Amino acid sequence: MTLLRALSAALILLVGPAHAFDLQGHRGARGLAPENTLPGFARALAIGVSTLELDLALTRDGVLVVHHDARLSPELTRGPDGEFLSEVGPPLLKLSFDELRRYDVGRLKPRTPYSRRFAAQKPADGAGIPSLAEVFDLAKRAGAEHVRFNIETKLAPGSHDTPEPQAFAEAVAQTVRGAGLAGRVTVQSFDWRTLKVLSEIAPEIARSCLTSEGHFDTMQRDGAGASPWTAGLDIDAYGSVPKLVKAAGCQIWSPAFRDLTEDRLKEAKALGLSVIPWTVNSPESMGQLIDWGVDGLITDYPDRARQVMAAKGLRLPPPVAVR
Repeated sequence: MTLLRALSAALILLVGPAHAFDLQGHRGARGLAPENTLPGFARALAIGVSTLELDLALTRDGVLVVHHDARLSPELTRGPDGEFLSEVGPPLLKLSFDELRRYDVGRLKPRTPYSRRFAAQKPADGAGIPSLAEVFDLAKRAGAEHVRFNIETKLAPGSHDTPEPQAFAEAVAQTVRGAGLAGRVTVQSFDWRTLKVLSEIAPEIARSCLTSEGHFDTMQRDGAGASPWTAGLDIDAYGSVPKLVKAAGCQIWSPAFRDLTEDRLKEAKALGLSVIPWTVNSPESMGQLIDWGVDGLITDYPDRARQVMAAKGLRLPPPVAVR
């Protein structure tokens, strides 16, 4: 019996608590592999994440593609000639999917601030900008039925380089439903207009309200009316960000991790919100947030997060090899 109890205790330690902590690989695993690429998502799956976090844009011919910037960035984009762009490229919204596929985003441009920031990123030359459907297919081929997708609609109030909210939301709903993944997808955005449309046309798809209150301020507490980012809701009328997120109909609040406090977390939980902060890269911050009781975190380094989770006794998502 002594041996049996010892084996049982060891098993509990390995498995961890019954609740699932949501480990989200930011843009795949941006600290380790090219962001928002199939090799990057494969790397995240191989490390073991519960959710692939990614960004969405829309091409001229209506294809949802996975990319962060509204325009092609010289810091990570090479043209058909193999050379890095010398200046900011055209908006993705002005390119067809076939035109977009001619660009290579598998390597950071050397000696730039971005490449120094992610010096451990391993290049994947030849990696292009994938469609959302291709990312779904990658996970399907890997047999990663447990993996979710947190997809961010990249648009901005007043921008002519990003899609209109209605068309963007309709394209997302159609693609997600067509893949049969409505139950495994969350749509997040700083610009809550797409989330508002989705609540009406595809309420079965979970929604996460992204917020930022630093130099990039989407709340705009100034008494001058609603922020253009919050789909007509005014933070001054609600008094707190969690209450505003609840009023917006989001199930998840995803704040910049530096904006989150333990009291704010408790308030959000009391309102029935899940809280998943972004982008958490230091083990110290990860450990503190886990101790506070966040429901997950978004990180460029899922390998670091797994080490912290293991030390805290949290259940680890299984690694998946892409075939």
